[in-house]
Amino acid sequence: MTLPARSLLASTALLAALAGPFTPLAAPAWAQQIVLEPADTVLAGEPLAIRFTGLPAGAEVQVATRRMVREFTGAQRPYAAQARYRASAAGTLDLASAVPLPGGSYSGADLRGLFWAMQPLPTAAAGGAGTLAEGQVQIEVRAVDAAGQPGAPLATRNVSFLRALPEVVSRPADGFPGAVFSSLPGSQPRPALILLGGSEGGVAITNSGPAYASRGFAVLALPYYSPAQWGPTGPLPPEVPELPRAFADIPVDRLAAARDWLAKQPGVDAQRIGVVGTSKGAEFALLAASRMPWIKSVLAIVPSDVVWEGWGEGVKPGERSSFAWQGQPLPFVPYKDFDKEFAGFATGADVKIRRPQDAGRAANPERVAPARIRVEDIAAPVMVVGGHDDQIWDSGGMAEAIARTRSAAGRETVALVYREAGHFLGGTGWAPTTQYNAGPSKSGGTPEANARAQAEAWAKSFEFLRRTLGPVR
Repeated sequence: MTLPARSLLASTALLAALAGPFTPLAAPAWAQQIVLEPADTVLAGEPLAIRFTGLPAGAEVQVATRRMVREFTGAQRPYAAQARYRASAAGTLDLASAVPLPGGSYSGADLRGLFWAMQPLPTAAAGGAGTLAEGQVQIEVRAVDAAGQPGAPLATRNVSFLRALPEVVSRPADGFPGAVFSSLPGSQPRPALILLGGSEGGVAITNSGPAYASRGFAVLALPYYSPAQWGPTGPLPPEVPELPRAFADIPVDRLAAARDWLAKQPGVDAQRIGVVGTSKGAEFALLAASRMPWIKSVLAIVPSDVVWEGWGEGVKPGERSSFAWQGQPLPFVPYKDFDKEFAGFATGADVKIRRPQDAGRAANPERVAPARIRVEDIAAPVMVVGGHDDQIWDSGGMAEAIARTRSAAGRETVALVYREAGHFLGGTGWAPTTQYNAGPSKSGGTPEANARAQAEAWAKSFEFLRRTLGPVR
C-alpha cells in the first residue's frame, strides 16, 4: 500500500526527530498532562492506564516512546516507536481505545502498541533515552501542524517497569549450583514454585525468580544444564560448570531433592508446590508431574507432549534422550537432519529448529507413543500455553494434544493456544517483540500476536497459580 505524501513526510520527520539529539523540555504552555494510573512506577505485567489530557481539541498529535534495551550480547541499545492520533473534542486521548492514524509503528487500538512495536535505533541516536534506567520508558506527545510536522513537545513523562518488587529477597540455594531462592519477607508459609528454563541453559531462569516472588510465591529458580556460552567476542565457558554441559539424560527425579530443600526453608508451605517450565523446561515439568504426585500445579509454557532426543557436547546424534528417570534414559523421539538445519547459521538461510523435529516425528511414528509424556497421570491442574506459528517446535499443536489427552481423562486443564504467535510467550507484552525473528534463527509469530499472547498468558498464569496453589500474601 502506498502512503500519502503527507504521511511519508511526517514519518521521515519523525525518524529524524527520534534519531536526533534530545532537548530537555521547557514547561508546557498549556495544561497538557500524561496520566499514568495507578502510578509511574509499576510491576511489569500489572495493569497500567495511559491517558493524555489538555491536548488541543480535535487536533492530530504524535506520541513517541523511547527506552534502552539490553540485547543478547549484554549491550544496551536505544529503541523507539511512534504513532499519531486524533485527540477528542475534549482534548483527551486514551491509549487503550485510541486507534492510531496510518503510518505509525502499529495499527489498531492497543494499549501496549507503543511498547512492543519499538524498533532499534543506531546507538548514536540514543539521545535522551541514553539517560533512562533499565525498564524505564520515556513517553512524549507533540502537536502536528497543518503541514504534517510535529511541533515542540507538549508533555513528557517516564514510566518505570519494575522486574520485581524491591523488597524481594534472593539468595543462593545451597546444594543446587546456580540456583536462586527468592521470596518476600515474612514467616507466614507461602506456596512455592520451582522454575525450569529452556535450552538456553545456564542461570537465565534465575532472572525470573524475583518476578514470581513479587506475586507472593516462594520461588526456587533451578538451573539444571549449562552449556558453553557464546559472547560478542566468541565462545565462553559454561556459567555453571558443575551442571551437565550436554542436554542429555537430565535427571527428572532431581526435583525430589528440590522439594526436600524447599520443605526446610522458613516461610515455605511444602504442601503447596507448583512447577513452572518454559520450552524444554515445560517438557521437564510435565515429566516430573506425571511421576511426582506432590506437585500440585503445573504451568507449561510452549510445551512438548513427548520426550525428545538429547544433544550437546560429546553426544552423537540419535543416541541419547533428553531426560532420565531414576538413572534410566527415557524413550525419545529422534530428530531428522538437525545438522542440515543448523548449516543455515553459516549459509545465511533461515534456521527453523521446528523442521528437524517435525521431520523426526514423521519419520519415526513407532517411537512417538513410547516417548509420549503421560499427562493423563498428572493429578494436579495443568495450564499449557502455545503458539501455532512457533518455529522452535510445534508448541501450539503439542499444547492442544496435551489438553485433549487430559480432557479425555477428566483432568483439569487450561489451554491458551494462539494462532499467530511463536515461541517466545513468557513475557509481559510491554517489551519490544519486533526483533524475535530478526536474525537467522526464527522463533515465529508476528510482533503484535506475540505481545498480545504474552500479555494475556502472563495475567492468566498468575490467576491459575493462585487458584490452584491457594492464597498468597
